Amino acid sequence: MEPLRIDVITIFPGMLKGFLEESILKRAVEKKLVTVRTVDLRQFTTDKHQTTDDRPFGGGPGMVMKPEPLFKAVESVRTPGARVVLMTPQGRRLEQAIAAQLARESHLIFVCGHYEGVDERVRTHLATDEISIGDYVLTNGVLPAAVVVDAVVRLVPGVLGNEGATSEESFTEGMLEYPQYTRPREFRGLTVPEVLVSGDHEEIARWRREASERRTRERRPDLLS
Repeated sequence: MEPLRIDVITIFPGMLKGFLEESILKRAVEKKLVTVRTVDLRQFTTDKHQTTDDRPFGGGPGMVMKPEPLFKAVESVRTPGARVVLMTPQGRRLEQAIAAQLARESHLIFVCGHYEGVDERVRTHLATDEISIGDYVLTNGVLPAAVVVDAVVRLVPGVLGNEGATSEESFTEGMLEYPQYTRPREFRGLTVPEVLVSGDHEEIARWRREASERRTRERRPDLLS
């Protein structure tokens, strides 16, 4: 199976350096299950100042990312069938189902907006997907792209080793995950629920299911609907 190819287009490629060299993502790359490359948008500018933004037509505060370098950058790496994901507060909010869908793709290209956003022609004629990680504003799109990449890569078969490792996580079944405990059995007078050390796997499964439903009802009732 060909590795999932990921390209991240940004004017701040250095922000991803540590992220790409640590933890699960590093192991995924070493296993050749994923390839990740940062693309410096400034390399696709045509002026000596490597300008990637300009003032908005119609006036207003801030600067807008220019379409020319963004189109050139995407076209330089795009393969047939590639998904071009624009990170924007206006996009679909990231959910586990979206991450699972993207994990089944062969090539993902993340376009990271900056400043006041990107020229609308990028959204309407270049991007195939628009994703947001929440209703708040960040300095640029690199951190949101990293969040999506992490959520996607860990779902690629073989990345976590144990193929069942993600099957009982929060949101996978539409509910929050049940409480987890480990050794010691008693800590500062706080004990582990007896059912979890009973060895009765059927009762443990029932307890976990009920605990998951209860936690979801208390904290995220919207998921149950």
